[in-house]
Amino acid sequence: MIATFLQALVNGALAGAVLALPAVGFNTVYAVLRFPNFAVASLATIGAYAGWVVNTDLGWPAPASLLAAFVVAGSVGALADALCLKPLRPLGALVAAIGSVALDLVLQNAARFAFGNNPRGYDLMVFRNWRLGPIGIGPQEVEDAVLAVVAMAAVFLMLRATRIGKTMRAVADNATLAESKGIDPARVAWAANFVGLGLTGIGGMLVALDTSLDPLTGFRVLLSIFAAAVVGGLGSIPGAVAGAFVVGIGEEMSTLLIAPTYRTAMGFLAILIVLSFRPGGLIGERAI
Repeated sequence: MIATFLQALVNGALAGAVLALPAVGFNTVYAVLRFPNFAVASLATIGAYAGWVVNTDLGWPAPASLLAAFVVAGSVGALADALCLKPLRPLGALVAAIGSVALDLVLQNAARFAFGNNPRGYDLMVFRNWRLGPIGIGPQEVEDAVLAVVAMAAVFLMLRATRIGKTMRAVADNATLAESKGIDPARVAWAANFVGLGLTGIGGMLVALDTSLDPLTGFRVLLSIFAAAVVGGLGSIPGAVAGAFVVGIGEEMSTLLIAPTYRTAMGFLAILIVLSFRPGGLIGERAI
């Protein structure tokens, strides 16, 4: 029983590290633009397909293919926002959020039209699982978690050490004051979408590396992404990381008691429990 518990804990922590990336992307967009962009699901899928193309057709190794996932998902996301969601944002967060759901369906079906419905696999070497006593750890899962941590560290560094990162933080803190200081909100919005949705693309590819790739890859983790963002605190990047680990470990631990079919419901249970005691989430809102 202890071995099973430890195995679930390790699996949940590794899953949480990967889930943290799209959750950070979701909260980055929310912090700057003030609405939940549910198109992250399809953009995670688009990023995964971009990485798959350069991995299988061009022969890039999986870590290098993450760059294509970031650039393509970020570019598509920023362009789609400018064309479809930007006109809706002045109408309120709810209208923009509903628009993002519609955009997600359009992009999801565009991916289905371009790549079909059949599952795809990356060109990867297969290694035997490592054993640490009674605990088995997949090398691919460890690599995915390490790559996710590196990507998140790069984002933290960008936000703290670069001019565009500092302007994004300023807009997230007080958009009106930032604009009065000469910060261009349109430029910051583009940067937030490119960075945040690019991270979602990397997260989508890491999810696909561990499972398989099809047009619903991003949709299957959308509820977990949203749960992680809310549990940690909407708009909070550290909160997204904390929430991702809570949700990842909680979902994995739930399989010890209930059928895996219901594991996604654990994310909403975490939302209910956390928000009952901390309405702003574990870290708080807009702490980008």
